[in-house]
Amino acid sequence: TQIASSSTILFSIAIATISSAVLKASSMATTKTVPVPETQVKSAQRAALRKETQAQDKAFNAKRNKVARREAYQKAEKYENEYKAAELALIRNRRLSRSGGTSFFVEPEAKVLLVIRIRGINGVSPKVKKVLQLLRLRQIHNATFLRVNKATLNMLKLVEPFVTYGEPSLKTVRSLLYKRGYAKIDGQRIPLVDNKIIAGELAKINVTCVEDLVHEIVTCGPNFKTVNSFLWPFKLSSPLGGFTRKSTGFAEGGDAGNREKYINNLVKRMN
Repeated sequence: TQIASSSTILFSIAIATISSAVLKASSMATTKTVPVPETQVKSAQRAALRKETQAQDKAFNAKRNKVARREAYQKAEKYENEYKAAELALIRNRRLSRSGGTSFFVEPEAKVLLVIRIRGINGVSPKVKKVLQLLRLRQIHNATFLRVNKATLNMLKLVEPFVTYGEPSLKTVRSLLYKRGYAKIDGQRIPLVDNKIIAGELAKINVTCVEDLVHEIVTCGPNFKTVNSFLWPFKLSSPLGGFTRKSTGFAEGGDAGNREKYINNLVKRMN
């Protein structure tokens, strides 16, 4: 019995020794790690750096866009007050002239004209074709803004049977730019869907938003030529209800020639 019990004890001790050795070997195997490839480490570092840079750029762009939106709103508010003051001054001068006495008031002449092409060029002289190209009216129903001076008025006389023109209102200029405004950038026609497009090309002349474009055109500002060249000619639709008679002047009941303030009604039907 004593021999049996001692053999059992020895057997258990041997089992315990073997199990401890196995556990030690397994622990050593688990603690030993395989080295990470250097390319994988560098790739992870580049990804982390790229993520950090993107986060910084996003925060910077958000801050810059917020400042740009605030500036655009302040400009629009300032321009609106300017337009209202000019309109009130015009109304006041008209009332004073009607009140009698020695006062009289002469309406200010148009500084900017909106020219719309209404006819083709089949069978016309080369000079008319060239003038239409200079006015950037290469397609029918194209429209452009034009500064009023002696040279432009003489050009309009040459092509008067093929175009109609008049003085655009503030509402007309705004509707054209917001609805059919396109920019000419590197010979490409880019829609004006963001003020960044305008600021990227015209920031050097302090034109950074659509309201700046509207103000330069309505007031015929010092940068009118640059702004007008930046805009692609407007492509209007056929007028709702059609034309009356293209071959006849507007003063005679047709559509061609000068229609003064009534150009706004035509643009409303074509826009």
